[in-house]
Amino acid sequence: MTTTTPEGGLTVTGSAVEGADEVLTAEALAFVERLEREFGPRRRELMERRIEVQRSISVGNPVAFPEETRTIREGDWKVGPVPKDLEDRRVEITGPVERKMMINALNSGARIFMADFEDALSPTWSNLLQGQANLTDAVERKIWLSTAEKTYRLSEKTATLVVRPRGWHLEEKHVRLDGRPVSAALFDFGLAFFRNAKRLLDRGTGPYFYLPKLEGRLEARLWNDVFVFAQEQLGLPHGTIKATVLIETILGALEMEEILYELREHVVALNAGRWDYLFSAIKKFRDRPGFLLPDRAQLTMTVPFMRAYTERMVHVCHKRGAHAIGGMAAFIPSRKDVEINERAFRKVTEDKERESEDGFDGTWVAHPDLVPVAQVVFDRKLGGRPHQKNRLREDVEVTPLELTDFRVPGGRLTEAGLRNDVSVGLQYVESWLRGSGAVGIFDLMEDTATAEIARSQVWQWIHSPLGKLEDGRKVTVELFRKTADEEEAKLRTQLGDEAWGRGKWAAARRLFDRLATADEYVDFLTIPAYEELE
Repeated sequence: MTTTTPEGGLTVTGSAVEGADEVLTAEALAFVERLEREFGPRRRELMERRIEVQRSISVGNPVAFPEETRTIREGDWKVGPVPKDLEDRRVEITGPVERKMMINALNSGARIFMADFEDALSPTWSNLLQGQANLTDAVERKIWLSTAEKTYRLSEKTATLVVRPRGWHLEEKHVRLDGRPVSAALFDFGLAFFRNAKRLLDRGTGPYFYLPKLEGRLEARLWNDVFVFAQEQLGLPHGTIKATVLIETILGALEMEEILYELREHVVALNAGRWDYLFSAIKKFRDRPGFLLPDRAQLTMTVPFMRAYTERMVHVCHKRGAHAIGGMAAFIPSRKDVEINERAFRKVTEDKERESEDGFDGTWVAHPDLVPVAQVVFDRKLGGRPHQKNRLREDVEVTPLELTDFRVPGGRLTEAGLRNDVSVGLQYVESWLRGSGAVGIFDLMEDTATAEIARSQVWQWIHSPLGKLEDGRKVTVELFRKTADEEEAKLRTQLGDEAWGRGKWAAARRLFDRLATADEYVDFLTIPAYEELE
């Protein structure tokens, strides 16, 4: 298919997708075009700024709370009002904009469902367009699915819908303006907002969004300006859009208050994005002598730098009147294995008890069966209150040094940790290349963030002189490839030759190998991987 807007500047190419004409209407594409013309150049400038900031960090310049924004941090201000259906966020569930998973998530009993175009979705052209159609069907309560086993329909009471577009760093190759790919974030947001904002308002809710991967206040300011422009274009009141920002980068953590300030008329909450945060730490500080993170399993939320990050989030959010939403419980309960279930429920309960005691107002889960587990914990803490923003955590005073002191007491590099990174990374990338971005691996629901930290750890262990396993072996390219060969052989045996042959294993191995062994670190796995998608 090839489509151009009436002005002739925007060109859409891609394979034919059922229902695409209803999504890519001339009016919707014209709206995306206006967004890209207005904000595309600024987005590209900000991506260039990321490169400059990385150079500064790599040569050893300190990172700190910005001196030029001290008045914001010391000022007396609050974020804007929170809509009624975003007041109680004690349990949120996340998942891709895939029909069955959306229905199950909306019916799960969670207060919020984050419909994901980002880390949990492989952005094939078909997935993106069908996802937009699914969103509108969900808003209009027309979404349903019939399979040989079951018919899926919405319950009477459903979770509040919040949409996560892709990040500023990504481009949509199927849509070009004057020959240049448009921003994936503006494409996802533009279609979702244009198609659904008034529908949502008519139903007593609103256009709500999750914003990923922000690296500071200027990127938040860009989103705020996009919101103002979009609302004006559709004739909606200022502040109609409400956003939750994922703090999943180390630079974002240093500017939490500034991000809230820039979005203050539109923002309602911050969220702790765990795995992406760890991925960001490796990416930004990879060239610092002496910096090395141990096995992923040892990077829990209780290690000092992660405690500093989450406690600062609660303090900052409540000081400014925003919700603080805790991190993901990625366990997948088993309806066949009682032992797996008991272990998952125990770990989730411990994690959510820590979050609720720290002052978080809600939390994330990845599976409907975990909603009641998390809810019991937050019900016990909140009772009939919608949140605990009255807990100001004035005892918390986190410094930039505490956020960037990545030492992990007792941290070790083990062969088991290396094997887990390699196996999980390969399995996830193979699934993503086949078009599935939410993947159950080793009883956990994994998304792109998992693959990012897995390949980043392997890269770091190979390239750092400190990258030695506890038995004394240096992690080298040769050791990595030998390990990958062995893990591939295990997976092939488990799957069988026929299923293996239908997969994208060779492409996944090539990509993982390229990213793990390259002399220069590649900032995002999804950028080269995206070139292999249709």
